[in-house]
Amino acid sequence: MTANLGFLDPAQLISTFGLIGILVAVFAESGILAGFFLPGDSLLFTAGLLVAGGALHAPLWLVCLLISIAAIAGDQVGYLFGRKVGPALFRRPDSRLFKQENLRRAETFFANHGGRSVVLARFVPIVRTFTPVVAGAGRMSYRTFVTYNVIGGIAWGTGVTVAGYFLGQIGFVRSNVELILIAIVAVSFIPVVIEFVRRRRATMAATSRP
Repeated sequence: MTANLGFLDPAQLISTFGLIGILVAVFAESGILAGFFLPGDSLLFTAGLLVAGGALHAPLWLVCLLISIAAIAGDQVGYLFGRKVGPALFRRPDSRLFKQENLRRAETFFANHGGRSVVLARFVPIVRTFTPVVAGAGRMSYRTFVTYNVIGGIAWGTGVTVAGYFLGQIGFVRSNVELILIAIVAVSFIPVVIEFVRRRRATMAATSRP
């Protein structure tokens, strides 16, 4: 990994702050709007890889458990923030760390997927930061949100980390970490592409009917 990425370099972030740094980053990306730029997927994958290599001195089950808790807690904060601020958030002017474009993207994602967007958004960079806020602003049932939040937090926090752990034991992966991380980011957008294609086909089919 290159060092010039600073704290956005997952390996450097982990080597500097350890497990605490991972948890803070996961919480921030999940529940604080300004955390959308943090390297969520690549951070979790790298964490699993470092556990496998012994560079991160913690058992895999504990790392997965703590990451899942941090992710769930972050989304809870995002939801409560959105519920409190509500429509006012959509009138907030753009700033260096806040863009209405990102909020609108999450709003569209939420409208397309409904409640399950809370789970699916976990695997989509940027969208995962804003979706719980949109859910709160849209007054999604708290009980429903908590259910989806727990499922999504565990699936993402455990799934990506475990993938990094097992794939990190493969020589090719260890030798091409940067390439693998780029691939992870690309794969993260697959749910959005699939949904776009599905809806486009549905629209074309509807307009072609007599």
